[in-house]
Amino acid sequence: MQQKSVYLAAPFFSDGQHTRINQVVAALQQNPTIGEIFLPEKHPYSQEEFGSLGWQDATFRLDVNHIYQADIVIAIADYKLEEADNEMDSGTAFEVGLAYGTHTPVAVIQFDPKKEINLMIAQSLTTYFDLSQDHGLQKLAEYDFNVMLPQRANRPVI
Repeated sequence: MQQKSVYLAAPFFSDGQHTRINQVVAALQQNPTIGEIFLPEKHPYSQEEFGSLGWQDATFRLDVNHIYQADIVIAIADYKLEEADNEMDSGTAFEVGLAYGTHTPVAVIQFDPKKEINLMIAQSLTTYFDLSQDHGLQKLAEYDFNVMLPQRANRPVI
């Protein structure tokens, strides 16, 4: 069975975001159609001072190159789930757009049971996982990423 390489796009700035990333990674690691999972946070560029122009340039190029190499980009749409404003993180939205522009399949994941989905994200995704529903993580662990059957977001579009 062929295994797909994944670029996991997600914000990683809070404990809640880390919890969601860990849940998704655990489900993907159970999935027999998933191989390597690239998490930008786990591969920081450390040869330049954090925040410097050199660091910014190298980090951007490192992440973009991994999107180009990935078989699929999986994006966690929830940014500030614990707050009232739960729009998609701008970096994650960029990564989704870049993947779509390079004809790389995109899977979007939402944990928030009430949040709408942006029109541009809804139309760029190949498949969608609502993890607020029963067995959402199990569905992610069992999904065949080799076949990539389309699944649309059953959410209001904004």
